[in-house]
Amino acid sequence: MAVPRAVAVVVDGPTVLLIKRFLKHEVSSHCVMCADSGWTAPGCPGHHYAVLPGGHVEEGESHEEAALRELREETTLEARISRLLWSGTHNGRPASYFLMTDVSGSAVLSGDEAKSNGPTNSHELMWVTAEAFDALNLHPAEIRKPLAELLHG
Repeated sequence: MAVPRAVAVVVDGPTVLLIKRFLKHEVSSHCVMCADSGWTAPGCPGHHYAVLPGGHVEEGESHEEAALRELREETTLEARISRLLWSGTHNGRPASYFLMTDVSGSAVLSGDEAKSNGPTNSHELMWVTAEAFDALNLHPAEIRKPLAELLHG
């Protein structure tokens, strides 16, 4: 069974916090983005995309706890959960998206994302409007519409 993903949705007015990514593996069979796009050539071409802060739900952890932990680990932000926005999938894994409230601190890239930053695996925190979702290749694409509706309130 696929490990669930918990996601933190941090909104500030008309913007949402995303992590802009570039990821390139030596071989496409090691790349979840190649698999998701149907790429079958031996080499990974590299992928530019963006995701919301989030990650694996660890054993014994609730989805809510995971979303808050991942937000703190990736961005240094502290928050509380307002509500579950929606559920879906992310690279074939179940995913829960939670709206954050009472957000405190300044968004600073941290944790594994900061440590692994390099030419083949880069991360950049960005506050963006819904109009940037397509250009940034927000992944998974299915969240673009409901997220845009949330921002346009």
